[in-house]
Amino acid sequence: MAKKKRSLFECQHCGEQATKWLGKCPNCGSWDSFIELNEEQQEVLKKTTKLVSTTSKAKSITQVKQDDITRFTSNNSEFDLVLGGGIVPGSLTLIGGSPGVGKSTLLLKVAGNIAQSNKKVLYVSGEESAGQIKLRANRLEANHDDLYLLSEIKLEEIMDELLRENYEVVIIDSIQTIYSAALTSAPGSVSQVREITFELMRKAKDTDIAMFIIGHITKDGAIAGPRVLEHMVDTVLYFEGDASKEIRMLRGFKNRFGSTSEIGIFEMTNEGLVSAKDIASKFFDKSKPQSGSALTVAMEGSRALILEVQALVTESTHPNPKRSATGFDANRLNMLLALLEKKIDLPLNHYDVFVNISGGIRIKESSADLAVIASIISSFRDRPLSKESAFIGEVSLTGEIKDVYSIDMRLKEAQAQGIKKAICAQKPSTKLEIKVFAVDEVTKMLELF
Repeated sequence: MAKKKRSLFECQHCGEQATKWLGKCPNCGSWDSFIELNEEQQEVLKKTTKLVSTTSKAKSITQVKQDDITRFTSNNSEFDLVLGGGIVPGSLTLIGGSPGVGKSTLLLKVAGNIAQSNKKVLYVSGEESAGQIKLRANRLEANHDDLYLLSEIKLEEIMDELLRENYEVVIIDSIQTIYSAALTSAPGSVSQVREITFELMRKAKDTDIAMFIIGHITKDGAIAGPRVLEHMVDTVLYFEGDASKEIRMLRGFKNRFGSTSEIGIFEMTNEGLVSAKDIASKFFDKSKPQSGSALTVAMEGSRALILEVQALVTESTHPNPKRSATGFDANRLNMLLALLEKKIDLPLNHYDVFVNISGGIRIKESSADLAVIASIISSFRDRPLSKESAFIGEVSLTGEIKDVYSIDMRLKEAQAQGIKKAICAQKPSTKLEIKVFAVDEVTKMLELF
């Protein structure tokens, strides 16, 4: 009796699998996205799954030989910083970002920098012709003899090109446009993306070629395709920023060769994306004081950034006042507003409150709590705060102001940018020229207004 074929369905948006067809994906919520995988596609799935979860005989950690990781520079300080100190041969890096943010521009510039140091680089584009890339390379000053362009979407042709020359770096733009003739599915489908990434990873590991893959993102901001992609690659980077503004940020979300706490900050110029030289002055305004504006110092990896927190408090005309936060956690904003109502008796339940972090950056730590509270009180009472003051501290539910890590580094950066006064939980251990006022309770903030 013939063995019954096992049915397997897969979501074409996120790669979720099920043994029966589903109308709505339980993982990403997309409708009518499940298709049935044929036997060939199921074999590809088994092959890639085995690679991700390979098993071997365990040995004592004292008997394991440490891998010596070598790196070479991309000649771009911010790019090297996010990668952990430079490019690792044989690594596979996935870079995602919204359309128009500058992914192709950045990598073409990096490709030109690497080619300038006598390393052969192959830039593969499935979206543009070689002539279009040449136009952008002229603007970026990325024309070098060791930079090769290939306009191709067929994986087998790309692999043949890798056999002709000894390339050290390969850039794929983008993974969703490449297809393999071994599969019948369309380019960009989950099975195609998985198979192509698997083959590129195997090639990178076998030949020590450093590969960079550009990936499209979904409307939710995640890299399109199956989640196994992020497990297969060594590094996952996201390119963030508003296309209408000059500042872009490259943030690491996974890095097998370094820390994910660092961010790279770039500036869009006529010559393309370049490392931001004067980062400190990009995120706050040094003009005259205005109500609803307060400065804070946040840590992004190993660097301190002075940020401007803006708040707008207006009387509400609706029974349910609006609460909105851009660049700051909305749930944390609601907590701070409730705290102000209880501890300082501010009638904020009758006011709309809007909070924004200037410069398009998103704060992911709690050190800005004090600045958010200061900006809200400033806007509510219409009393400007000095641009020479910074507010640094975490606020608890009891109204206590807590100290934050790396306070000395934050204060040194504030002092370097001309800030003369800092309000925080406690005074630093090192002696600085900046005046520090220790405030341990939220109720004492009213003394500053």
